[in-house]
Parts: sequence; structure tokens; C-alpha cells
Amino acid sequence: MDLSWSHHVLSRRRTLAAATGLAAGALLPTGPAFAAAAQYTNPVIWQDFADIDVMRVGDTYYASASTMHYSPGAPVLRSYDLVNWEIAGHAVPALDFGAKYDLNGARGYVRGIWASSLAYRPSNRTFYWLGQIDFARTYLYTATAVEGPWSRLTTISTPYYDAGLLVDTDDTLYVAYGNTTISVAQLSRDGRTQVRTQEVFRTPSSVGTLEGARFYKINGQYYIFLTRPANGQYILKSSNGPFGPYTMRQVLLDLRGPIPGGGVPHQGGLVRTQSGAWYYMAFVDAYPGGRMPALAPVTWTADGWPVVQLVDGAWGTTYPLPAVPTPPRQVTPMTGVDTFDGTSLKPRWEWNHNPDNTRWSVGNGLTLRTATVTHDLYWARNTLTHRIQGPTSTATVQLDHSAMRDGDRAGLALLRDSSAWIGLKRDGGATRVVTVTGLTMDGNWNTTGTGTEVASAPVSGGRVWLRANADIRPGAPHPGTFSYSTDGITFTRLGPAFSMGNDWRFFMGYRFALFNHATQALGGAVRVMRFEVSTP
Repeated sequence: MDLSWSHHVLSRRRTLAAATGLAAGALLPTGPAFAAAAQYTNPVIWQDFADIDVMRVGDTYYASASTMHYSPGAPVLRSYDLVNWEIAGHAVPALDFGAKYDLNGARGYVRGIWASSLAYRPSNRTFYWLGQIDFARTYLYTATAVEGPWSRLTTISTPYYDAGLLVDTDDTLYVAYGNTTISVAQLSRDGRTQVRTQEVFRTPSSVGTLEGARFYKINGQYYIFLTRPANGQYILKSSNGPFGPYTMRQVLLDLRGPIPGGGVPHQGGLVRTQSGAWYYMAFVDAYPGGRMPALAPVTWTADGWPVVQLVDGAWGTTYPLPAVPTPPRQVTPMTGVDTFDGTSLKPRWEWNHNPDNTRWSVGNGLTLRTATVTHDLYWARNTLTHRIQGPTSTATVQLDHSAMRDGDRAGLALLRDSSAWIGLKRDGGATRVVTVTGLTMDGNWNTTGTGTEVASAPVSGGRVWLRANADIRPGAPHPGTFSYSTDGITFTRLGPAFSMGNDWRFFMGYRFALFNHATQALGGAVRVMRFEVSTP
């Protein structure tokens, strides 16, 4: 079977369904023999990577994910076994789609990089990323290595909503896209323009909404893999070319997922291993942490339809490890210590909107100079974010605050549409460590609360250690707690627990966030000497 360099997945603003019931699918054997095999555990990544597009190039697997308003956008993940992943780079270097992504007079929260597509074209050994921005137009970026540099190849006036890019076996580029009405576009040989587009399928009212296209050619058949947000997955098949006609089959619906309290695995992509085995990598809605990737084996019926392999009627918590060649190396962990050495940020970091690159630097720590005068963290530029590792993890920051100025606010936040932070306030020449809660947005992502100080303590000297612990298990709201230290050894709890919201509508999960902004005038700075994410 030839997957034509597998593709991606998506999801959009739809009601979150309860993860109950079960879907039709083949059951994997259970018992001692099954348990004895080497296994992996779902979620394979307990971090927020949604709308996955997954593929294999040679012996290496790649995946792309949504990042909304975070910059750089569209992270590219890399793996050698489909289970252990690292962040290799970002396909969209900056969100240069308008001033709102710079926090310049407007804001881009929950816009930007939605479900998009990642593909590889063997004929020119080039990776392609394709996605629409703000329902206005589609952008196509290319690179010869996923680490970059990535550059914009073209802009297409048709907004390919939730697009899936297919590199056909004859090297033609096709895009499947749409919501409920699914269309296929053919691109020019160089990928710069649209040659034609045609509606190929209209979703029956009995199914509802289908979106999140992934486009494949397998054994001469064309497949469009679609999600029913947020509880189902369907697939279309054509034996008559990319423009159809297509027939539809349900892949899963209301399938119990592998994360207690989480949702139904959906909106992902299919990928084939070197040995010919197939897997489906989906995501599980698991707020407050976000949407977590999960992996399951897939078999095919004699007439060419995929079937997810179930365990006790559910998406398995564990499965046998994929049979793949020995990895050439261990992947880089997504957690651990960062001392901000070198000349650039490591790819696990993303800014809240585009940064002002004149006001930060790395090397002997991360220096954050104030870039915005505001009392609202949601308007503050150069807030640097890191995904939270589930189910629980702790971020600890060593901060040099000796260059802060009066009115400056710097620290470590649990950042989402309802946020809290621990950090430093410098006023009247004195510095206090404080915990602030009540930073909130409404459903249109306008600020409704800039925060209330709930605890404080004086600090002296020029360094402090700040700590945030986050419990992101889904279900009932779970706490985030804050503490500080003046020696890096003994930590003191500061303030009450913060209840992290688990509403899905912000899409992105909570993140740890480093910030430094002014409330009076620019000129101050802090230096992050060390940042660590640890798990119990």
C-alpha cells in the first residue's frame, strides 16, 4: 500500500461530546500473551497537539498540529517509532498575517493556525505545509528539512478550510477541504496556483458536520478522512480519481477514549509503517490541558475500508509497540531543563502572538526587556509559553530581577482565557513576590478581568525562584498552585489554589508562560537563568 506520504487532521468549534458508548471495530486479543508484549501507553504525547497530520518519510515519522495565536506556528514533530516524539521545528516562522498577530491595536486569540496539512514531495525532496488563515486565504510554506528554514511559497485566494494536502503518485498536488460540503482542488505543478476546484461530497443531514480533511491515495483508491466534531470519524472513498464520486463509511462514533474524563479520539491521520502496518493518530479532548495525541492500530477490510483496533470495546490505553527499525537515536525530551544557551530558542517554546524581537535575547539565560506598557497581561507582548506536561507537572523558574523598574510586572503564569500568575511587582523602589488571579476573557476573547492580587511577600536581593504546579487531568476543575523560594531549595506556598477552567472553546490548553511587562514606562528587564518542567 502506498500512502503517498501521509497527511493530517483537524478540529473546529463544535460541542464537546461525552466519551461514552463504543464504535464498531475489531477487538485486539487480551490476556497473558497480549500483556507480555512490549507496549506503549496512550496518550502517546500528554501535551496539547491538536488537529494532527501525520506521515512517514523513509524511516522517520512527522506530524503537524494547530497553534492558533501562538508564534512561531504549526510545530513539526518527529519520531522514529510513532510513540516517542520531539519538536523539530515550526512550519510557519511568524504569523505575518496582519497587525492583530503583533498585538498591535487588535488581538488574534483563537485565530491564526487552525487545522492544516503537512506533506512531503519526493520528486523535489521538499516538505509542504498548507493552511488557511482567518477564512480569507490559504498559505503554502516549503522547506527541505523540517527544522527549517521554512519559506512562503505562495498565497492562494481560496481559503481551504481544514485542508488535507495530497501528493499523488504522478506528483500532482491536490487539496481536500471544507465543512459539511467537501471539495477537492488541484494545484499547479509548482504548487503556486489553483488549477480547478470542485465539490465532491455533501454530508448527509443524518451525520451532521464533517470537516478536518486528510487526503490519501492507497492501493489506487482515493480517501478523504473526515471528523465529526467532537465524537466521530468518517472516511470517503473513490475508485474513480480524486474528484470522485465518493462513498462514505463511519470509522468510529462515541468511542470511549484512553484518558479518564476525556473525550472521543478523533480528527487525526493515517500512517503506514515500513513493515506495512497501519496506525491512526488522533487527539483526545482533555481540558484544561488541551487535546492530546493518541495512537491505535488500524486494519483494512477486504473491500478497502479502515477499521480501528479496539481493546475491550474502547480505544486502548495500551497497545503493542509498532514494529519498526531500531531508532538511530533518542528523541529530544519535551520536558526538562532549559538554560537558554545558544543563539535561539528551542522549538518547544512559542510566543503569545508575534514577539518584538528587539526586546528579547538568549545566551547566558533568557533576557526579557519590557515590550508593552499595559495593566493587561493579555495585551503584553513577548510572553513566552511552554506546553504543560500531563497529567500533572511543575514549572520552576530561576529569575534575576535586579534590572526591573518601578511599575514592572514579571513572572510565571498559567495562561489561558482564565489565568493566574506568581511573580514580581516592583513599585516605589521595593519588590514583592505576589500571586494574582482573576485574569479573564469573554467568549469574544476580550479582557474582562486584569487580575487581583491575592497574596504577597517582600523579597530582597536580585534573584528569586518561582514555581507553578498544574494538574491538567480532565473532568472536574483541577488546581494550579504557586510557590516561591529565595534560595532555590525551600519553597513557600503563596496564595490559594487556582481552579483551571476546562471549557473547550479557547481550543488551546493551559500553558506555562514567562512574562515581563511595564505598567508605567519601558526600560526594565528580567533574566530567566533556568526553566524546568518536571513530573512526579
